[in-house]
Amino acid sequence: MRDHETIPYTLEAIPDADAIARAQALRDRLKERRTCRYFSDEPVPREVIEAAIEAAGTAPNGANHQPWHFSVVSSPEKKRAIREAAEAEEKRFYGEDGDKAKASEEWLDALADLGTDADKPFLETAPYLIVVFAQRKGGIEEDGKTQNYYVNESVGIACGMLIATLHEAGCSTLTHTPSPMGFLRNICERPEWEKPLMVVVVGKPTEDATVPVHALKKKPLGQISSWL
Repeated sequence: MRDHETIPYTLEAIPDADAIARAQALRDRLKERRTCRYFSDEPVPREVIEAAIEAAGTAPNGANHQPWHFSVVSSPEKKRAIREAAEAEEKRFYGEDGDKAKASEEWLDALADLGTDADKPFLETAPYLIVVFAQRKGGIEEDGKTQNYYVNESVGIACGMLIATLHEAGCSTLTHTPSPMGFLRNICERPEWEKPLMVVVVGKPTEDATVPVHALKKKPLGQISSWL
């Protein structure tokens, strides 16, 4: 290993019983998380969004290049532009524009139990849209030239931490991934070496918000893990 500057690694020592209790408490808290499609316009403090992005920015990533950018959209004009462009793509996806659907019948069947369609009012109603960009180049200095590594993996982990923090703060979220997403780069005025990865919709649910029963079906531990 090459010589490099270091600092001591520190981690709070926790007794096993407390470690188990903490892990189980966080598990139970995160199990309450549900994707929301019915947002009110109730405001969310900017400090909550800032703290969640700062938490996301601590995610492990390739070569510590931190290849992400979070564009926080609250302007009504920008949100409307995103909704209009996203719905145009969604109509093509679902075949609601009069042409054959871009999605396969199998894909559409898989979505049927979730009740999704091309109408995305939450993109305007929710107080914040966090548009997440993956930086293919830039390095820690964001020079637009230095190669970044494990970009999708790094940004995916960061998004998980972002959503977990928002959930802990009592916010509802939804991940939206219209395809293609190039319009997000233009609306958010980001450089060409950044790839839009997803929109995280953030806000409070309406009083009559519901979630599909199908969304409650989760694979058990024995199915999602193996112990070797």
